[in-house]
Order: sequence, then C-alpha cells, then structure tokens
Amino acid sequence: MTGSRPKPCQIMISEIVIVRHPVCVCVPVNHKVTLRVRAEGTGILSYQWFSEDENEVPGATQADLTIRAQKSQLYVCRVNDQFFNCVFSEWVKVKVLDIDKSGLPVHWQGEPHIAINPKPQTVRQGTKLALRCAAFGIPAPHYQWYRNGQPLLNQTSDTLQIDCATAEHGGSYLCSVSNVLAERWSEPVDVDVVQNDQLPLAAPTATDKVALLIGNLNYSNHPGLMAPVMDVHKLANLLQHLHFRVVSLLDLTREEMLAAIEKFVQLLDKGVYGLFYYAGHGYEHAGRNYLVPVEAPQPYRTENCVCVQRIMLSMQEKQTALSVILLDTCRKWYNQSCIPSAIMPLGPSGNTVYGYATCEDAEAFEVQDGGKSTGIFTKYLNMHILESEKVTHVLEKVSEDLGRDPLVTGKQAVEIKHTLKEPRSLADKVRTTGHTKELHLRDVCWRQANDLPRKKRLMFLCGVEVELSFSALFSNVLVAFATVKTTGPHTQDCTVILSSLPALEDIFSRPDRSEEMDSLHLQNVDNPDCILRLCSLQKLKESLVIKVDLHYTHTDSKLRLTESQQVDIGTPLVASCKLYRRNRAVKDKKEEGACAQSMGKISRSKPLLQQAVAGPCRPFTRKAVCAAKTATTRSNEPEENDETELQDFALWH
Repeated sequence: MTGSRPKPCQIMISEIVIVRHPVCVCVPVNHKVTLRVRAEGTGILSYQWFSEDENEVPGATQADLTIRAQKSQLYVCRVNDQFFNCVFSEWVKVKVLDIDKSGLPVHWQGEPHIAINPKPQTVRQGTKLALRCAAFGIPAPHYQWYRNGQPLLNQTSDTLQIDCATAEHGGSYLCSVSNVLAERWSEPVDVDVVQNDQLPLAAPTATDKVALLIGNLNYSNHPGLMAPVMDVHKLANLLQHLHFRVVSLLDLTREEMLAAIEKFVQLLDKGVYGLFYYAGHGYEHAGRNYLVPVEAPQPYRTENCVCVQRIMLSMQEKQTALSVILLDTCRKWYNQSCIPSAIMPLGPSGNTVYGYATCEDAEAFEVQDGGKSTGIFTKYLNMHILESEKVTHVLEKVSEDLGRDPLVTGKQAVEIKHTLKEPRSLADKVRTTGHTKELHLRDVCWRQANDLPRKKRLMFLCGVEVELSFSALFSNVLVAFATVKTTGPHTQDCTVILSSLPALEDIFSRPDRSEEMDSLHLQNVDNPDCILRLCSLQKLKESLVIKVDLHYTHTDSKLRLTESQQVDIGTPLVASCKLYRRNRAVKDKKEEGACAQSMGKISRSKPLLQQAVAGPCRPFTRKAVCAAKTATTRSNEPEENDETELQDFALWH
C-alpha cells in the first residue's frame, strides 16, 4: 500500500454549530439591549450582524450586539470560519413599545413587567371584542389568556380578539405573562356582551387639555383692577388638577395677547379640549366681545382691542372636541347710541361654549372677599369647576350662586351660550391612544412656556453659601428666592439682596397688593432671606441675569463688606416664546384689509374709578360707566369693515 496519509487539516474541518441563538426581546424606547450568539467550529470564528432594513449593522462584528432600541426591528447574525464556511442564527425581533415605563424597576433584569393591563368592556353582540395586555421582557414574554379561570385555546398573543362576540364570550378575563425569569398576571377585567339597546354611551374623552388664562389689571389709560391676579392664579391651579396644560399671563399689550393666542391655538388639535379665560376690561359691540389690552388708548376703538369671536373661530378651525371661552369682563357697549348690526348665526360646528360673567349691556363686578380681591363670576366658577358634570351644567350652577349674591342682585347675571352636542365635562379623562406623536409635540411646545431655571448654589469667597431657587406665579411672573445656607468662619449678620439685569418692574409692588402676593409665593419656599419678583417676562428680549449681593460683617475687623455674583438664567418661562415677535405671515393675513377702515372718532370723557365703599364685600365695577355721551350720527360710528365675516364669528345674536 503506497501513498501518503492525508494532512490533518483535510480531515478535521467540521461545520459551524450555533449552540446559543439570540432571543427576542420587548423593551421601552431607548432601552439598551444586548443580543448574544454563541457558536462552535474549527479555528477562529467571525461574526456579522444584519438588520431587516440594512445589509449590515455597522461595526457589529462581535458575538454580542449592543444597541439602543429606537424602533421594532429584526436581527440575524452570520458566523464565518476561516475556511469560508458560514451559518446564520435564527432571526430575532427587538420589539419596542412607546408606552409609559414609569413603573419599570430601576435595576430591571428582564423579568416580565406589565405596562398595559386589559380594560373592562361592554360590547354589543355581533361586534368585535379586543383586549390588550402589553409587557416588557427579556426574553420577550409569552402570553396566555384566560376566561373565568380557564385557558383559551390559541389566545397566546398580547391581544385577544374575537371578531363576532356572543353572549358566551362574556365573563372575567385575565392574561398570564411569562418568560424564563418569572410569571406575571394582568389585572382581571369583566367583559359584558349585551343587546344593542342595553349598551351605555361611552364617556367622552379628550386627547389632551390646554388652557390659556389672561388677566389684565395695570392699565395705562384706564382704571386699574385688583381681582385678575388672584382669579387667574387660583383658576390655573384648579385647571391643573383637571389635567389641563395651563399658560397663565398677566398684563399683556394687544400684540402680546395676539401672539399668546397664536401659541395657544398651535397647541390645539383634533380631539383636544381648549379653554380660554380672560379677566379685565372689555365690552361688547354689534354682537362681538372685545378684550381691552393694558396699553389701549382713551377712548379705545375696535382695532385697539382683541375680538373674542376671532379667538373662538381659530379654536374651531383646529377641530377641537370642546372649545370653552370664559369671560369675566363687562359687556357694556362703549357707544350707547350705536345701533347694532344684524348678525347671522354661526354654521353648526358643535361643542363650543361661551360663559359670560354678565349679560349683554351690563357690567361685571369684583369685590374684596376675606381680604382678597376676586371677580364675583370667577369666585363662583372656582367653587364648581372641579365637578365632573357637563360644562354647561357647571356654568348653570355658577349662574345660580351668583344670582343669589345680594351684592349684585339686579346688576350682574351670568349668560351661557353653547352648541354643545355631547355631555362633555372639563373633568373628562385624557385618552392619548393613537395620538402619542401629537401629544409629544404639544408637550415640547407647552413646556417651553413653563420651563423654570434650576436651583443653584453660590459659594462666596468669605465662605458663605447662598441657595438661589425659583418659582412661577404665572407663566410670565418668576419669583427668585435667595437663602443663606451656611455662613463663613468670619462672617455674621449676613443679608442678601437680589436684582436683575435687565431690570424688570414688579407690578405687584403697590402696598395694597403686597400682602396678597406674599401669600402666594411664600407657599413655595420656607423662610427665604430675599425675594425678587420678575414680572412681564414676555417683554424680555435677552438673557436674564440675577445679581446676588451678599452683605456681611467681618467678625475680626467689624467692617461691613459686600460680595456679588451674577447668574445667567437665560429666557425662563414664557420669555422663551418671544411673544413680542408675532408670526408676521399670520399677522399680515389677519390684519389684511384693516388699513382700509375709516374709523369715526368716539369722544368720551375719561371715566373715574369707582372706589369700594366702606363695608364688607362692597363691589366696584371692572369697567367704569361712561361719564357723558356724545351725540353721534351713523357716519361717524366705527365701521365694521368685515361685516360678511360676522356670520362666521358670532354664535348667534
């Protein structure tokens, strides 16, 4: 027998064997995931991972693939040896759920975590029944549905679906969720299958809730008001309890009001509840309501003010599920001899509500109640607004309470106008299913107007440490607090003084306001050493700098010394929205044709502020009565240049 023996390499080549395949996982968005493959073969093995939408995953040439999960994706790994043999692992899915992960443990190891429990349902016979249970898990969890304690055949996905429900499908359902680490059970839910005439109406829900609150009080050319401060502040807090995203603003010019309204309308969308509230001077003319900005001249004309019906139209154009406008303002015509225009009713759009503090051609009142100023309408509105009733029923209760108030009997009566076609309440739940992306965009936009500076610690050379913290009274009123946390080894009698660059006027510095304002912001911080109110942030066009001056006595020299530091806090709260710079395109479109108006002159003597008379809760008007009337003719009345638009702007006359 002749011939040479074969070389070892020619008979020892064996195929590659994957001894551990990667496993499917289900994780939240942005969760870090590691996929692992283990293989055996001759020589050195190499790896390359692939995804379903890419040829290769860049840099993925190890047995372990670590990714930051952004979207659901399929992955596979190819294993090669030096002899050009290759084998592929099983395809695995990284499933990404963009849902609430707030309950996920900090040190989660991959055991099943149920993020969505099934919801109880009442369905009609013959219709579709669907229950969902969603859970995170590494490996991805397995599902098994049960009815009345018995496992259901072939119901092993996260969604149980029955296309044609019958009476036998009623009962108690729950789902078992498990992987190799643990087993979890969903909450049990009841499913009722009923005849058509037995099915209750589904409760209305909102995809989101947004509110804009404006209070004007410090007028340049008209009597000042007291109540809007407390009214806006309290109403904002109550609406937040109802899960509204609230922007609250004080003392706005016309341009600032229009800019704020534009931002507010941008937050609205189909299915959203929108609420607009205004407290301040106002009036009604020709079936339209006008809001008076703080810089309005004396006398003012329609082009100096903001038309409420235009606001409602903008809200309706966004297809809101509920649009509410609440006006705590007068409705007395600014020219009593003017004949109103005929107004056609608005076309049916539904689910719009006007709540007026007073009826047509009447005044609204504010009072001193328990040492605090309040508009009588808003006083009773705040008493009922948290109630889970149809919004018009809430306003009816406000009307009844106000009607029993002896201070305004025969002077002020609430008026309600609406086209509500569904029993919608301000307390309705927010249901974001199917609207996650839109909700995220609104959240980013809303947070921009409510972003507070972070708390800061300042260490001075003398060894004194001062804490600087912030609170928002309104979306355009920031309060800065300075507190001495530690004193230096050679310091005593430390005092802190705060100031800002640029300087912002404190609109609440009047003695008759200081007590009310202190009661608001002192709820947020315990015993601060210095407080600085920063008002009218909507006018801020540059970064805001807080200057902290520390005054102290040196224990050795007994000299009174000063050290200073400056902190740049950027553009906080509504300052970042740049309300001083309206959208030019929107502005031009809305004011197109306004330049062609010929406005007659309305002469009017300057009204005097009717002071509160001594005695408990004596009212005074939000809008002073015109002291004298001037004879006018039709030729010098303010001309409504867009009379045809009145059909679109007014609900009815």
